[in-house]
Amino acid sequence: MRLYRTVLSIAGSDSGGGAGIQADIKTISALGVYATTAITAVTAQNTCGVSSIEPVSPLLVKAQIEAVLSDIGADAIKIGMLHNMATAKAVSEAIVQYNPQYVILDPVMISTSGHKLIEDETIDFIRNTLMKQASLITPNIDEAALLAQCEIQSEKEVYTAAEKLLNTGCQAVLMKGGHLKGETMTDILFTKNKNPLVLKEKHITSQNTHGTGCTLSSAIASYLALGQQLEDAVIAAKRYITQAIEAGSVVTVGKGHGPLNHFFNPTPLHITSEHLT
Repeated sequence: MRLYRTVLSIAGSDSGGGAGIQADIKTISALGVYATTAITAVTAQNTCGVSSIEPVSPLLVKAQIEAVLSDIGADAIKIGMLHNMATAKAVSEAIVQYNPQYVILDPVMISTSGHKLIEDETIDFIRNTLMKQASLITPNIDEAALLAQCEIQSEKEVYTAAEKLLNTGCQAVLMKGGHLKGETMTDILFTKNKNPLVLKEKHITSQNTHGTGCTLSSAIASYLALGQQLEDAVIAAKRYITQAIEAGSVVTVGKGHGPLNHFFNPTPLHITSEHLT
């Protein structure tokens, strides 16, 4: 039997196409993996910001997940925006039910333009439950500070926050340093019982950085679905997003933070004889 490698994205819809489900589908597809989705919320947004959010009912979110996993399956799952507690619980229940091999949690709480995308009560549930179910969490600096309940103003404080997050029970944390000032873009992968993996790339001057977190987490999930180990998947995803930012930096889309160029070098869908799970 010939099969595609698959990634299920559980996330919100971005009407502007730069982040959320749309960025996930573009990323997963560009890397040669088959993308399926479960939409958690519908947002009205563009490159300038988010003007409205309408959550999808938790029952429908769970039904979407079950429809995909009971039939197509998933080699990896990426979780993005979970707007409220009921939706977060529905996703958690589905993870328990289907026990996927890889779960990448991108705790989307604040957009690139600074808009809050999540209800306060949901943060505790993510910290106390979902993070423990994830293979990897990928917070940016602001999100990591919220989850670790500490300030992060320097690279030293990144290490302190990561230790706090690992102590909550999650398996691995990729601390994204793009919001810290500097000439390099430094991300650090923290894994239990391993030395931190420091990933540095040159800082790229670009207005088009909308959806970078969604893209990175989806890329990691895609490389895991293709059979790479976590560290290799993170390295490959970091390389992909750096090239996507650079390729999109010279294009104008909208009046604010535009999208990356996800399709700077697309890969045909990989075909294999079996799924990872």
